Amino acid sequence: MTVLYRLAADAAAIARHFTARADPGDPWAGGTIAPGSFAPVVTAGREFVAGPRPPGEPERRLVPRLWGVPPLPSAGDTGRAVLTVRNPDSPFWIGNLRNSEFRCLIPATAAMLWGGTDPTTGRRRQVWLSCSDQPLFAMAGVWKDSEVASFALLTCPANAALRELGVERMPVILPADPAAQRLWLLGGWDRASALVAPYASGLTRLD
Repeated sequence: MTVLYRLAADAAAIARHFTARADPGDPWAGGTIAPGSFAPVVTAGREFVAGPRPPGEPERRLVPRLWGVPPLPSAGDTGRAVLTVRNPDSPFWIGNLRNSEFRCLIPATAAMLWGGTDPTTGRRRQVWLSCSDQPLFAMAGVWKDSEVASFALLTCPANAALRELGVERMPVILPADPAAQRLWLLGGWDRASALVAPYASGLTRLD
């Protein structure tokens, strides 16, 4: 499970990389994101506009969102935010995922995953994952509009390299191809769901 990630780029650099518009006063200067903190995400820019999407390519926006979606009150655990999406077909998520305007890109430069137990210390290993082919990458995300707009990361089974370290699941990292990022932000769920897959072992760096 991903419980920490890094984003070593400022708002202007992130906006340029993902062809998004950022607030000129955005204070994000880079750092580590923990659950319950705000982080920059890239959306299709339609959060505050009702009605059908107009024709043409919508403007992307870099906006702050809180990492961790509040659970349904019926879940019985009102104090623990939901950080990741394990089952995209869950009724809790599927409505937002089918509506592309609720999908988002989560920029990152590295993500921390829990691995197996280190036999010398008896503690679980912290595995830091980055991408050799894209120093600044996008994780697939989905956001919900509650009292505070928040987001969660989609996860999938770990790739072979991570499994060797005892990692069971990894965040969904989108390919470097801008077409894949566009598909996640704008495409129908019947096609975008194919992106929910492990990132290739040969393209990952593990520390």
